[in-house]
Amino acid sequence: MIWHPDWAGVLSGQPLQWIISGFLTTLYVSLAGSLIATLLTVLLIALRLSASRIARGAVAAFVSVFRNTPLLVQLLFWYFAAYGALPQSWRFYIGDNHPWATFPGNISWLTPEFLCAAWGLALFTAAFLVEEVQAGLNSVPKGQTEAAISQGFSRKTLLLSILLPQALTNAWQPITGQYLNLMKLSSLATGIGFSELTYQVSQIESYNAHAFEGFAVGTLLYLALGLFLGGLMTAFGPKRPQRRPQAAMTEETRDGI
Repeated sequence: MIWHPDWAGVLSGQPLQWIISGFLTTLYVSLAGSLIATLLTVLLIALRLSASRIARGAVAAFVSVFRNTPLLVQLLFWYFAAYGALPQSWRFYIGDNHPWATFPGNISWLTPEFLCAAWGLALFTAAFLVEEVQAGLNSVPKGQTEAAISQGFSRKTLLLSILLPQALTNAWQPITGQYLNLMKLSSLATGIGFSELTYQVSQIESYNAHAFEGFAVGTLLYLALGLFLGGLMTAFGPKRPQRRPQAAMTEETRDGI
């Protein structure tokens, strides 16, 4: 008996609708989580660079907690514990039908699953982004800081105009990797019943037993989305300045001497 994949079983009818809905949901929760994670990272970096020991200690505790606990456990906490602790009126409001709270493709974002998934992914990713940005800051030669201070630059100008641009350039590839991890880790939100791509693809197995075809399509969609987002971040991210040939030759001459 020869087995032949039946791609029509996943690329038509109800399975195709599930796949499209799951893909769009994964895209939207990844974008929402990335935005929140970016804002949190800016806040955490500002606190870490402040003169307050309490602020720096709070950032260290945040990073330690969220980097050293499983993401799935965090998502379960936000969904079953934290969300359940909200006032009942809030939960009723979020659980109601809101036509205005819908992304293109009829994907609702004002739901407990979407909010908890985006929030949990953002907190988890921010804990890693802080360390990547800090590593980039540490890679900037200290002489530049000393030179800027001697020229009368304020601490804010020093950070925004000199240190941070170079830090982001040096750490851009690891930072890009963290955002891509956020997108891939969104698959864990299926544990809280969030209807993202993995959740929707898993329904196909129960619907028509086309598990191989369904997960193959899902894997290709994750790959395509990752390559697309990674390409965008590489194309629009900070670029290292091109070294002039004259400077390169001078350095080679010095090394030879």
